[in-house]
This record gives sequence, C-alpha cells and structure tokens, in this order.
Amino acid sequence: METPNPYFNPFVLPFVLGTIFLFGICIWKFVRWYKHFDRLQRAIIRKNLLSWKIIPALWEMFREGILHVRIWRKNPMLGYMHSSIALGWFMLILVGFIESHMTPASSHPFWMAIFYRFFITTHQTFPGAQVLTFIMELMLIYVLSGILLAVVKKIYSRILGMKKTTKHILIDRFAKAFLWLIFPLRLLSEVLAASRFQNGGFFTGFLGDLIPPSNEYFLLLSWTLYSCALCGFFVTLPFSRYMHIFSELFLIYFRKMGVREKSERTGYTMYELNACSRCGMCIDNCPLNKELGHNDVQSVYFLRNLRQKKSPIRVADDCLMCQRCASDCPVNIDLMAIRQQERNKHEMDTADNYGYLDTVQPFNAIGRVGYFGGCMSHLTPGVPEAMKAIFEAAGQKYWYMDEDRTMCCGRPLLQQGYNRQASDLRRKLTEMINKSKITMLITSCPICYQSFKKEYKLRIPVIHHTEYIAMLLKTGRIKVRKDDVRTVYHDPCELGRGCGIYKEPREVLKATTHLVKAKQEKEDSLCCGINLGDTLLDIDQQTRIRDAAFQNLMYKHPDQIATACPMCKKAFAHASEFPVKDIAEIVRENLK
Repeated sequence: METPNPYFNPFVLPFVLGTIFLFGICIWKFVRWYKHFDRLQRAIIRKNLLSWKIIPALWEMFREGILHVRIWRKNPMLGYMHSSIALGWFMLILVGFIESHMTPASSHPFWMAIFYRFFITTHQTFPGAQVLTFIMELMLIYVLSGILLAVVKKIYSRILGMKKTTKHILIDRFAKAFLWLIFPLRLLSEVLAASRFQNGGFFTGFLGDLIPPSNEYFLLLSWTLYSCALCGFFVTLPFSRYMHIFSELFLIYFRKMGVREKSERTGYTMYELNACSRCGMCIDNCPLNKELGHNDVQSVYFLRNLRQKKSPIRVADDCLMCQRCASDCPVNIDLMAIRQQERNKHEMDTADNYGYLDTVQPFNAIGRVGYFGGCMSHLTPGVPEAMKAIFEAAGQKYWYMDEDRTMCCGRPLLQQGYNRQASDLRRKLTEMINKSKITMLITSCPICYQSFKKEYKLRIPVIHHTEYIAMLLKTGRIKVRKDDVRTVYHDPCELGRGCGIYKEPREVLKATTHLVKAKQEKEDSLCCGINLGDTLLDIDQQTRIRDAAFQNLMYKHPDQIATACPMCKKAFAHASEFPVKDIAEIVRENLK
C-alpha cells in the first residue's frame, strides 16, 4: 500500500492550479508579443542575447523590479511601500525555498516553501535554521508594513505625498484585494500553527502564545483561505495592472539589449504597455492636471486604454508632449513614442508635400559650420541676430541654412502624427545638409535640436547653441564680462527632459550674469504651455499653464528670465513686461 505524501493537503490545490494558470498565460502572452517584434528588433536581441549587456540588465532588473530605486528617489514613502512588498515577497519565496530544501524530508514539493509552517510542525536543527526563521519572520513584518501603507494610500494618499491616485478598473480592484489579503492570511495561518505546534519564530511564536491552541478546523480553514488568496491573485494578475511585475523585467532586458520603439506599434510596445504599474506618479505633476484639472488624460490612462483596446484618440491628443510624465515614470516607458504612434495620421498623407525645397541650392559650406534657426527663431529674430554676432566674435565661418526661407525640421509634424510628411522633410533637408559639406550643425530651437539629433541620420555632430557657446567660452574663442543682473533660467522641455541638456546653459549664464534658482528646475521644470504638442487646448488654457511656469521662475525674485528656446521666450514675453531673453542674447550683450 502506498504511503500518503506527508507534504500534501487538499488546501494546496488552489495555489498549485493558480500558479500553473499564471505561468501558462504569461508565457503565452510573452511569446505572442515577441513574435510581433519587427525583424530589426529580433536581430538586435539575437546579437546581444549572451553579450556583456546581460550583466547591467540583470542588475537593473533587481534594482528597479525589486528595490524600486527610481520611486525611492522621487518619493521615499512610496519607494518604501513598493519595495517592501516586492523585496519582502521575493525574500519570503527565496528564503522559504532554502529553508524547505534544507529540511530533511523524503520530498520537497514546490508548495512546501509556501506552506512550510503547516507541514513542518517542529523546530528544525539543521545549520542556520534559526537564522532562516528569523529572516522569514522579519520579511513578513516588512511586507505587512508595505500593505498597511498601501491601505493608508488608498484612504488618504496625501500622507504619501500624492494628491491624485489612479482610478482602477474592476479587475485591478479584485487583484489588489487578493494581494492585500495574502499576507494577513499568511500571518494568521502561521500564528495558528504556532499556537498548535509551538513552531513559530520570534513574531508568530509570540502572537501564538497569546491565544489558546487552535483546533484543526480553524487551522485548515486559515491555510485554505491563504491558498485561495494566492490563487485569486495569480488568476487575475495577467489581466490586471500587476502584469507589470513580469513585463517590466522583460522590458528592462530588451531595452538594455538595444531595442527601441518604432513609429508603428510592435510587440515591444506591448511589453511597454504592460510594464506600467499604474502607480499614478505621472498624474500630480502633469500641467494639464495641476492647472486645468484634466486628470483623465495622463499617461497612466492612455496606456491603460491601449492595453484594453479602447479608443485612445482624445487621450492621445490631449497632451503637451512636455515629457514631464516621462521624467516621473519609474519604469522609463517611452511615453512620447507611444503617443506619436497613436497620433499617426496615415489617411491625411499627400504626395510630394515639400517639393519646393528641391529648388533650394545648398551653399558650398566646406569647412564651415551650419546654423539652423528654425521656424520659431524667425518669429523671435533677436535670437538668430545674437548668434550671428557670436559667430563673428569667434571668427567662425558659417552657413545660415534657413535664413532666406523658413524650413521646418519636421518634428512638429511628427508630434501631430504626420509621419510621412515629416519623413519627406527629413529626407530633403538631409540631402541639402550632405551636399553643403558643413562640419557641424548648430540649432537655436530645442525642437529642431532634438529632431536633427535623434530623428535624422546625419554624419556630422549636431549641437544646441548653448552647447556651442559653452564650448567657445571654454576654448577662449570669445570673451565675456559678468554683470550683477539676477537671472533665472527656464529649462525648455525639449532641451532638458528631451535631450538632457542642463549643464551648458547654466555654465554660460554663470559666466555672464548672476544665476538664481527657480522653484522647480531641470527635469522638474514646468512647461511654458505654448507648445505644438497639444492642439486641443484653447489660448486661455495655454495661458494658465504658462502663468504657472512664470510664477515658478519668480521664486527668487530675479531681474530677468533666460531661456534657450525661442518658443518659451515668446511665451514668457507675453506674460508681462518682465525682461525675457535667450541665452544667446545675453551673451551678445556681454561680449567684450
């Protein structure tokens, strides 16, 4: 007669079935998404599959998937909450696995680590047993503290520094309810086991001693409920926001391999959509929420709508594309690229949109730098005039590429979904630049800078005029005097968050004037509101966003505002009579 398995009880079945279901659905989804990668994306993965890039990928998986370092940096309370649940549960699984396999037993089924205190009713004496028990108890307290903070956040999120939290759909609420039940039920089960078998640690043993020994019925009921809570969470996870637990790890790996978003949605986009945990960190600082009360269009809802295959048109279009949400996103999802995918207006395309550019004869600029002012610089002529003076002071020969006629870089078209027209423009301007033989392209407009830097395939360096001026100062090609005017610098969205240019503008301003801080600056800088990203806003709404950015700059009572974007300059110049200048204009005034 066969001896019954001492490490089996019918209450483990919900957990076992839930685990099989979870991994079956996840594997099916991940394989299906991977099949929809384009050929280049798959080639990149195959090329780097076993390269050295796997080491930083694994480190970032642990750092962000388990420790949630980016959330810690933005909000320590939220960071503690997220990491306590992720790291605590990870440690419970890992240490439980070690503990169960160190225990002398005839078999070690995988569920034994989850229900260890039910099946192992005595204190073990193998080396390190007491240490493992202590760690397990400590990790359970750690997770429970995170669950408590999550409950507090649900009731009153401002305690954790969040004014707005995400509105979750029904499946998310079910998954969250199961998650919140898992660890209190585990604590209850282990306490009842400790009261009956005296096998608890410092925490569960202490609580077990406070109650009379439990009978077998309540003991089995508590472990069954614990198993059912695990099953409920595992079954709902692949269809809820908690799919990010696994999707984020794959996204980090693919990103480290070199995979990037395309102009059209691919399987990689599905990993990005599902890597969003809907934490809501993108809501509070969005200018549309802060100044206009639009709190249903942020990236968290945009991604959710895409994931659920709902029409995202209004949500996709009602966005400043200022990238404030991207700087707050703890997963670094390429939010702007996904929005541009959804804005794609194929049906609005026409043939040969910019044929007039074929008549432009490129200047023979061998040995010269090229200067591209951009559309907005033509509307703020002080900026290109200042750059002309700086070129002359430095003895720099240059070709002013768009001096005689306006030429768009194509990025505003791209932001609004006119992908083919933007591509047509890029092709024609690229041909013109290549024929000119310039050695470097300098732009004054951050929109143009980001376009030439990231979207064109130029064979020459592309730099913003603040970078160029900083280089001239360092090499001594121009000399400037420093005045005592108190100047605050506004970080343009496209130059700062878009391209990471923060240092050079401040170096130039420190050399020419007295630089003071804005209340929020660098990656936290506020959008001027008068941009080309959101065509749904009226002028009153744009003005309210601009006025908030203006007040942010007045934090230290400066004498003037400096910026490095002609569009931002124009926006703030209309706010009041307060002096607003481009950095190039300040340098021109202070040239020796």
